[in-house]
Amino acid sequence: MIYMFLANGFEEVEALAPLDLLRRAGCNVTTVGVGGGDTVVGAHGIAVGVDIPDTMFHDSKPEMVILPGGMPGTRHLDESRTVDAALRVAINSGAYVAAICAAPMVLGKRGYLRGKNAVCFPGFEEYLEGAILQPKGVKVVTDGKIITAVGMGAAVDFGLALVEALKGKDVATALRSTILAD
Repeated sequence: MIYMFLANGFEEVEALAPLDLLRRAGCNVTTVGVGGGDTVVGAHGIAVGVDIPDTMFHDSKPEMVILPGGMPGTRHLDESRTVDAALRVAINSGAYVAAICAAPMVLGKRGYLRGKNAVCFPGFEEYLEGAILQPKGVKVVTDGKIITAVGMGAAVDFGLALVEALKGKDVATALRSTILAD
């Protein structure tokens, strides 16, 4: 199963564009609301219903864990024991872990980016402990099972990178063409 964790204050486009692309590609994605409840509110006031609250999350072998950025959403993700447990299980089981914008800091603070090529929203680099930071202009980076992206402007490319990781390059390329992203 693929899980996208959403916390109040998440960046809407960074969550919904990749979610849409994954589902278009036939991926089964479950949205998990951090902090309980059936709805989370994004950083710009857009309310989004979630599939399950974090209290219902339990998976000993997820296929992928996705963290959208935004503030204060990223801070809420970072403080969540459920997110922490999900990341630990994903990393230990060899699943994909993906984060965009400020959310790579959640990975970096836990040491998951050590020795990995990564990007984040400018100003959050200090939290990417041990990461090999990529030069300005690189928007999305896949390094093994870790996928990071810089922010909202890269949300479609981030989503397509997730599709490529899970479904292959041909599916991602076809989807890119279908949505006129070229």
